[in-house]
Amino acid sequence: MLTIDGLTVRLGGRPILERASATIPQGARVGLIGRNGAGKSTLMKTLIGEIEPDEGQVGKPARSRIGYIAQDAPDGAITPEEAVLAADVERAELLVESETCTDVDRLGEVHERLLAIDAYTAPARAAKILNGLGFDEEMQQRPLATFSGGWKMRVALGALLFSEPDILLLDEPSNHLDLEATSWLENFLKSYPATVLVISHERDLLNNVVDHILHLQGGQLTLYTGGYDTFEKQRAERAAQLESAKAAQDAQRARLEDYVARNSARASTAKQAQARAKMLAKMQPVVAMIEDPSLSFQFPSPEELRSPMIQLDGAAVAYGDAPPVLRRLDMRIDADDRIALLGRNGNGKTTLARLLSSQLEPVEGGLAAPGKLKVGYFTQYQVEELASDETPLELMSRAMEGKPPAAVRAQLGRFGFSGPRATGKVEKLSGGERARLALALITRDAPHLLILDEPTNHLDVDAREALVQALNDYSGAVILISHDRHMVELTADRLVLVDGGTAREYRSSMSDYIDFVMGRNQPKKDRGSGPKKGASAKPAPSRAQARFLKSELASAEKAVAKLEAKLDEIDQAMCDPAKAPKHLADVAMDDLSIQRADVSDRLAKAEAQWVELGEQVETFGNV
Repeated sequence: MLTIDGLTVRLGGRPILERASATIPQGARVGLIGRNGAGKSTLMKTLIGEIEPDEGQVGKPARSRIGYIAQDAPDGAITPEEAVLAADVERAELLVESETCTDVDRLGEVHERLLAIDAYTAPARAAKILNGLGFDEEMQQRPLATFSGGWKMRVALGALLFSEPDILLLDEPSNHLDLEATSWLENFLKSYPATVLVISHERDLLNNVVDHILHLQGGQLTLYTGGYDTFEKQRAERAAQLESAKAAQDAQRARLEDYVARNSARASTAKQAQARAKMLAKMQPVVAMIEDPSLSFQFPSPEELRSPMIQLDGAAVAYGDAPPVLRRLDMRIDADDRIALLGRNGNGKTTLARLLSSQLEPVEGGLAAPGKLKVGYFTQYQVEELASDETPLELMSRAMEGKPPAAVRAQLGRFGFSGPRATGKVEKLSGGERARLALALITRDAPHLLILDEPTNHLDVDAREALVQALNDYSGAVILISHDRHMVELTADRLVLVDGGTAREYRSSMSDYIDFVMGRNQPKKDRGSGPKKGASAKPAPSRAQARFLKSELASAEKAVAKLEAKLDEIDQAMCDPAKAPKHLADVAMDDLSIQRADVSDRLAKAEAQWVELGEQVETFGNV
């Protein structure tokens, strides 16, 4: 049991927690939620002793271990596997002692303890965790110094999970994860055998994993039973009750004030008036639940643009002289599309986004787009690079140079920066407010296409719901990269899988995709001595895997048909130039020969993939 008793914490003279109390049952999985800046991270740091409270105390069972991710990510020449294994300090110390101990009795104790803590299965458990977080076998053996900060934080998370503390504290653990790793983490936490307290704004995680919600608001803590949807329903009921109580109290206050005003001067009623005045003085006001009126997103409507907005035709994209990251890109984006890009981090989702936003040019094939197409491209780097010593008004005025002040103010107002909020320094803004400001800046000229790369990392649950609503109200096209499954399901009507060096339509549902990914990520279970007599040695596929393969087969068939049509066009141009398609009419014969060889090669590969997928689908039968 974890107890928070009358906790008060002041930072810079400002109260963050005020006599906050809560009791978390042993073994509970608790989601800690609250608006950005409410003090969730401060509470976490107080629980681990990093911040000393001004008043109150934290109680936990004797000898229980609290686990929390360190601020500094691991680095250096050690590998992710070594970093995760080192998190089990007892195992590491016992292994060293087993190599150096000369006392036979003590050596026996050491080996007994190593067996008791499953020390010899630790490498397999570490590999399973790292695999779930996106590290393949090769990545697990690379030096940490070769990874980016986000991947190092994944290693830190893996080390914490591997250490299995009695009280597991997680602060926005999915911020550095992709959708696949987030789904794996949910599955891991569902079966975690000890107490979990997680700060998260992921609605799916809060519904699928936790069994309690700890709400932090106004420095106070309230513990609710159930997931986020249950909490939201209870909060709505409580808000209605508070509103009703406040209305009744306001009416009573008005009656008392009226009585005192009319009867204080009359001797016959002076005592009654004084009694009512005392009642008024002692009356504790009922405060309605606070809603933030500045929590808003409103994307300006773009001018109409004919479809397709963007057409990719056999395009490839690369960085400099390096080999292409993505090839064979055949993709059409229409004016009303809502597309979510799926695929693990590192597969090329951001590269594709940069190609579509014209930050990268195709090195092969073609990209067609109208000259007046305007694209708003959001990334986390824009949030981090906002000038901290300037105000939202100054930043927007410079970005909208030449526009009247009223237009500048109107754009800021669409994203909650009106009045004094527009003139405060950026350094005083929370992460969520900075994200809103970055979105305001990239949409200042009413883009036809919004490309949003992880837009929710700094947004709380309510802000995410506001963003979903704004995207659904927006009249332009949207391309979304997000690990927030709830947002993807509510905004996207097309799914595109970026995998295997290309991108293709994914025609199944998000649920099918998650099921497929989880089946692929989970290690194969030990099936005993082998399959039963007459049984196939190949594990039976899930329905999600079968649906995935069928959708891949349909995509492969279309790719073959498209390449065959291209080959026919080239043959027509070579045999009878007068009847050549318009885009091939002026192409020299040598260039046509080169194009034909390239298309023939691509067609052969596409046909091979089509045949292979067809065989797999036939093998799976009617699953």
